[in-house]
Amino acid sequence: MDSKSSEGLRERVLLFALIRSPQKRWLTIDALDELRALTETAGGDVIERLIQIRNHPDPKTLIGIGKAKEIAQICKEHRIDLVIFNNDLSPSQIRSLEAIIECRVIDRTALILDIFAHHAQTREAKCQVELAQLQYRISKLTGLGTKLSRLGGGIGTR
Repeated sequence: MDSKSSEGLRERVLLFALIRSPQKRWLTIDALDELRALTETAGGDVIERLIQIRNHPDPKTLIGIGKAKEIAQICKEHRIDLVIFNNDLSPSQIRSLEAIIECRVIDRTALILDIFAHHAQTREAKCQVELAQLQYRISKLTGLGTKLSRLGGGIGTR
């Protein structure tokens, strides 16, 4: 999670889940209970949990600007350090949410990989976790196009 947990201070966390159907609310509540346990395993202190029902997720933020501003207000009021989404987030969604909320944002997969990294004991386990983290990060780089490419074509390419 963060260096705070190694210093004895626990990160204050808000959990969030987006669902598309009110009929699946009970499944989401169970998933948030599991996310709470994962967060506590990673050394976080869950302060708040939110669920939003939204038929069409916003491509920019997943949740919409209004809900993001509401989360920002809650984070300020409760001095939240980290927001963990039960949903998978794209890199652009994470950047957009962090800009609005003014707080670090991660998704469930990143949390699980952090837990594995923290608990890996053997050299082999640490290597396997690092490989999994790198594969996760590279999947987040997809779509950035030629920004990350050393190859180019056309006029002015060396």
